[in-house]
Amino acid sequence: MKKQDLVFILVLMVIFLPFILWRPAYDFIFNPVSGMNARFPLLTAFLKFAVLATMGELLGIRIQTGKYFKPGFGFIPHAVVWGFLGIFIKIAFDIFAHGTLGFSASVLGIDHPGQVLAGPMSWGKLLIAFLISLFLNTMFAPVFMTIHKITDIHIAMMNGSVRSLITPVPVSQIITTMNWRVQWNFVFKKTIPLFWIPAQTINFLFPAQYRILNAAILGIVLGVILAIANLKK
Repeated sequence: MKKQDLVFILVLMVIFLPFILWRPAYDFIFNPVSGMNARFPLLTAFLKFAVLATMGELLGIRIQTGKYFKPGFGFIPHAVVWGFLGIFIKIAFDIFAHGTLGFSASVLGIDHPGQVLAGPMSWGKLLIAFLISLFLNTMFAPVFMTIHKITDIHIAMMNGSVRSLITPVPVSQIITTMNWRVQWNFVFKKTIPLFWIPAQTINFLFPAQYRILNAAILGIVLGVILAIANLKK
């Protein structure tokens, strides 16, 4: 283990340990009534993804190249973009969770689906969590993943410069030159059914205040999986 790995682990400990060891820090973020998650949900979603998802990308670079940074990566642009993507994910979580509860009641005939999802583990709770994940990942995820890919290419085209945040994105140029074979055959057809739907099903079994944090952590896990897969190739 190199010095850079120790620094990376230390940063993760600084981020997570206060909430594990100190109750006031935990309540400051996760209290379902007065915590930051409840009072400023979009801001906390931005911060969680800006930090954790970007760290996940750095970890993927470390696995593939032996270093956490590579020329042209653009730490700040990636963090800012991930922050805004985190806001969209938070909004999508709320829309699909509430929409699926309505669907479960009106179409499937499940009584009080919100109480079922918030209650103890049961087959009904598992079914609702799976349906939320299924609808989220088949309707929202492909669009989200495509937008994320476009922003990644744009940042790379700008050599990771902060100017990429204020430079118009040439969407038509990028979208016509993307590798849609990989996007469809791997990103959509494999990661969605084999990773994201099961992972988000588990995520929606958790209370609402933990779901965005879990989603950001899942991004780190997927980054590691993809990096290892690339090494094997």
